Amino acid sequence: MTTISVGSDAIQNLDLATIEIAIESWLAQHPRQFDLEIKFSIDYPQDPQDPRELSEIPEIRLWFLRLDAHYPYLPLLLDWQAGELARYVAMLIPHQFSLKDGIQYNPEALELWVMHRVFLLTNWLQHQQLQGIDRLKFMTQMLGYELDDGLFALLET
Repeated sequence: MTTISVGSDAIQNLDLATIEIAIESWLAQHPRQFDLEIKFSIDYPQDPQDPRELSEIPEIRLWFLRLDAHYPYLPLLLDWQAGELARYVAMLIPHQFSLKDGIQYNPEALELWVMHRVFLLTNWLQHQQLQGIDRLKFMTQMLGYELDDGLFALLET
């Protein structure tokens, strides 16, 4: 597992330098593996009276949007067991929190994001000549989607 610390300066300046170093050096050494298992440690000062979750703070969400644009394959490298995929998606997708049910994504937004990510990552995996469709399918399952193998066969043609 690789923990990447993101401070308020990086967030305010939309600076990706910390993660660029970690990802680029790892990819140079392990270009065909998806086991980096990135976890983010976000240090962003909040007023103690501020009830918002980190994913509800616009500056943090904007940083994650830039990160996602720069590294669209990043969801494949996250530590899913530690909840990083759910948190990452929450940074990008409208959602609500429920004490009973936890995070509740906007269903239409999540569906669009998942399908966009499937198209994007299937194409990226093909161009990189990587075998990662099973991991991609598992990622979609973690978000509540069961995709048929026929979709991936269609995308490969």
